[in-house]
Amino acid sequence: MTASLHDPRQRISVQHGWLAHPFRAPRALRGWLSDRGSLTRRLKARYPDFRVRPVASGFASPFLDEARVLHLAPKAHAYVRDVLLIGDGRARVFAHSVLPRSSLAGGDWCGVTRLGTKPLGETLFTDPRIRRLGLMCRRLDVRHPLYRAARRHTDLSEEHVWARRSVFCLNGRPLLVTEVFLPAIDTP
Repeated sequence: MTASLHDPRQRISVQHGWLAHPFRAPRALRGWLSDRGSLTRRLKARYPDFRVRPVASGFASPFLDEARVLHLAPKAHAYVRDVLLIGDGRARVFAHSVLPRSSLAGGDWCGVTRLGTKPLGETLFTDPRIRRLGLMCRRLDVRHPLYRAARRHTDLSEEHVWARRSVFCLNGRPLLVTEVFLPAIDTP
């Protein structure tokens, strides 16, 4: 089920620069940004040597726009996991997930904190109880903390990159996943 713009989480996203359609993105990226399927599955099909490299994980305050989407207080802590999705030896995507403490309380999402090098996408798209809400996208530049986080872990030097994000729900408990598409996404 896809959330509509009448869903308060989606209105907040739109108000803070996240768009429901990637019509402003370069044509080559639009398919990546709008594909509602598993990014992990798509990357594995394209890169036989696909792997996940964790770069940071633990409890931290989500970025302000993430806290709003998840209905968290600005300084509330959540479990945050940052990984690089690698294909053909190059970082193709910087993935960032935010799991509120309240989502961990029921035990449904507990496995997320123990993924290590296992892709989160394998969990999200194999458990029939998990449903994805609306997919949103945005162009990021150095003013956005996700751009700066991606740059910390890669050799990112472009002025901007595109990202998509969505909320996944399991028994009413949310998990926010953002995927930042690095310049190498469409290079051989």
